[in-house]
Amino acid sequence: MDHPIITAEEFKTGQILLFDKPLNWTSFQLVNKVRWMIRKSCDIKKIKVGHAGTLDPLATGLLIICTGKFTKRIPELQGQIKEYTGTFCLGSTTASYDLETEIDETFPIDHITEENIAETTKSFIGDIEQLPPVFSALKKDGKRLYEYARKGEEVEIKPRTISIKEFETDASDFPDINFRVVCSKGTYIRSLAHDFGKKLNSGAHLSSLRRTKIGDFSIENSLGLDDFEKQLPRPVSGA
Repeated sequence: MDHPIITAEEFKTGQILLFDKPLNWTSFQLVNKVRWMIRKSCDIKKIKVGHAGTLDPLATGLLIICTGKFTKRIPELQGQIKEYTGTFCLGSTTASYDLETEIDETFPIDHITEENIAETTKSFIGDIEQLPPVFSALKKDGKRLYEYARKGEEVEIKPRTISIKEFETDASDFPDINFRVVCSKGTYIRSLAHDFGKKLNSGAHLSSLRRTKIGDFSIENSLGLDDFEKQLPRPVSGA
């Protein structure tokens, strides 16, 4: 793949960079790394760098990073439709709705049929009400929800209307359910997993997640940090 060099002036004027966020990295860590690489390779002291939509540490996939004047476009990019793929694990739940926390309860799955799964999948398509997970970065009374959750404090969370445009599931690895979903801004796939399990009179949690599209931007056009370094004016040691 060709890697055209991006100059310091071009970074300041504005770039939209597509990254494949690694597993166990926060979105903030990736932004910090990219900012450091740009500053070091371009020999500039300050450069605006930000991302257009957080991915949880346990998720991988497309993270849009904007530089310079293009950071003003972040709100517009955050509002785009998103596509995810991943896996729900049926028969057990966790407090965080994913693998950040331990399994806290198990449920029967013997009653679940392929027809149940197909019907349940269809029932989520359209505008639906969704409760965000208690382990999320949403704020209530000035504190992040996960701060309450980690202290075991109960807090009232209000449901939000989100839109599921497309939702496909594959039960061939049952009790793991592989999925692809196209959804609006503000959708929590962890909550979708949790609600999916409840609707099947069982339980479920999210065991893997990958963001594949944001609007017209695709993971197929994303870079790893090694590829990104090839676009810098000079190599950065330790990148």
